[in-house]
Amino acid sequence: MTGKKEMVLYYCPEKDSQKGNNTRIAMLKSVLVRMGIRIKNITPDQTGQTIGYLAGIEGFRELPVSECPEVEEEILVMKNFSNRRIDELLIGLKRSGVSKIALKAVITDTNSKWNFYDLYQELKKEHETMSGKEES
Repeated sequence: MTGKKEMVLYYCPEKDSQKGNNTRIAMLKSVLVRMGIRIKNITPDQTGQTIGYLAGIEGFRELPVSECPEVEEEILVMKNFSNRRIDELLIGLKRSGVSKIALKAVITDTNSKWNFYDLYQELKKEHETMSGKEES
């Protein structure tokens, strides 16, 4: 690794964090901490910001966002992960009893320019297609 620090952008809808999922969230964060991965919690008022800005990528600035669309599902976005480290993370989460996070992504040159909500929409669409749950 060339000194590029791994980071996870983690979003959990408020309704989930209030529903007693705090233990699960704490387990997820403990796996990340054990692996030395930085965690950035994304809040509902940040969903209009670009992935690049949220991930601290050079050249991205905070956008003036008046209204942020609601993101209704948990999302894990990984920065600077090798394939091996992605596998290690997923295995670590599974071993810790953290139920599957359906919406996951790795930051790319393309999606770094998207806002968080647009990435959510794309991940949701891909997940529905892959799991055969296409909704009208």
